[in-house]
Amino acid sequence: MIYIKTREEIELMRESALMVSRTLGLVAQHIKPGVEPIFLDKIAEEYIRDNGGVPAFKGYRGNPPFPATLCISINEAVVHGIPTNKPLKDGDIVSVDCGVKKNGFFGDHAYTFGVGEIKPEHRKLLDVTLEALYKGIEQTRAGNRIGDISYAIQHHAESHGYGVVRELVGHGLGKSLHEEPEVPNYGKRGDGPKLKDGMVIAIEPMINLGKKNITQLNDGWTIITADGLPSAHFEHDVAIIDGKPEILSTFAYVEEALAKK
Repeated sequence: MIYIKTREEIELMRESALMVSRTLGLVAQHIKPGVEPIFLDKIAEEYIRDNGGVPAFKGYRGNPPFPATLCISINEAVVHGIPTNKPLKDGDIVSVDCGVKKNGFFGDHAYTFGVGEIKPEHRKLLDVTLEALYKGIEQTRAGNRIGDISYAIQHHAESHGYGVVRELVGHGLGKSLHEEPEVPNYGKRGDGPKLKDGMVIAIEPMINLGKKNITQLNDGWTIITADGLPSAHFEHDVAIIDGKPEILSTFAYVEEALAKK
C-alpha cells in the first residue's frame, strides 16, 4: 500500500526532514579527527529532543533494537553502524544517517563526510555517490516508475566502476519510517510502481568502492563491504509535487558548517 500525502502532510514532513538536516549540520560542525562517534550521537539526540522531535532510530525494531540516535558507519561500514567511543581518524570516511519523528511524520536522510584529509579515490567515491543521488532525484517525476530512479543511480555508479549494494534500498516515508514502495539503487527503466503526485520517498544510494557484496557484523546491525573497501551513502527525502521532484531535506546546513572549517 503506497500512501499518497496531501500538501499539508508534505509540509509537516518537510519540518521533520529539515530537523534532520539541521542535526546533520550540527554534526558537521564537530566531525574531525579525534572526535568520538558517541559524542556526535549525544549532541544529535539532545538537539532533536530540545527542538520537539524524537529520534527515529533509537529503539528501532531489531534483535537487539538499535541503541542510538545516529547510524555512524565508518570506512568499510556501509550503513547501520553503532556509534562507539573509538575516535575518528584523519582519512576516515563516515556516513551519518539520522531519522526524526515530529508532528506524527518522519524525516530520514544521510551524508557521508571525509574526516581531515582523505584519499583522492575516496573523495571521488563520495562525489560520484552524491551525483548518483541527484541522478535518481531527477527521475522522480509523475508518470515515471521506480525503476527509472534505480537505473539512473546504478548506471552512474557502475560507469565509474563501483559496486551498487543490492540488499539495502530506499523506501517510502510518512507516518512510518519505512513505507512502500521500496526504492532499489539498481534496476531497469520502466519497471516497478508508477510515480504519482503526493508520493514521498527516501532515495539513498549505497555505493561501494569495490564489489557490491556485503556482510553483517555480529552486533546485529552494522553492514560492511565483503571486500573491506570503503562505501559511501547519501540520502534525501523527496516529494512529488505538480509532477516534479521537490527535495524536502537539504545539505545546506552541512555545507555551511564544512565551509567554515
